[in-house]
Amino acid sequence: MINKQKLWFLTLFSLILVLAVYYIALPEASLSNLIESENTKSNKVSITTNSEDALATLRIEDDEKVLAQMEELQETLLDKEKNAEEKNNAYERLQSINLNKGKENALESLILKTYNLKSFIKIKDDQINVVISSKDSSYKSANDIIRTIQNEFKEKKYITVKYQ
Repeated sequence: MINKQKLWFLTLFSLILVLAVYYIALPEASLSNLIESENTKSNKVSITTNSEDALATLRIEDDEKVLAQMEELQETLLDKEKNAEEKNNAYERLQSINLNKGKENALESLILKTYNLKSFIKIKDDQINVVISSKDSSYKSANDIIRTIQNEFKEKKYITVKYQ
């Protein structure tokens, strides 16, 4: 009986084998022509970004940092040489990271629902940074957003709002 793991292995192995045979069978002249045509193409690229792309970039950068922290903490948890206190601290930090991510997502959806604005929120200790995707940057809307976010917390937070 063949299981899924063996089937995937056979599929990927056959794909690699077919590509290897194709590469070997490819004439040398066509390969060098392909390389030369890639080198002669123009490298001019025009990049246009909008505010949603900027928010997506901020999210990706933040997610990469968070994942790196989480991997480091998980390695600490799985390390047999670490003592119980270090493992406990790593576990508490993991829980804190997960809790902050949940709060950030909840606040982003609250701003989207309340003000119909796309946003990126980063919580670090008692500081909350908010990046709003909007061309209209008024003090009144920033103050309203700050009040809305502060109402979600019992303790005082330092909230900054930035428009992009």
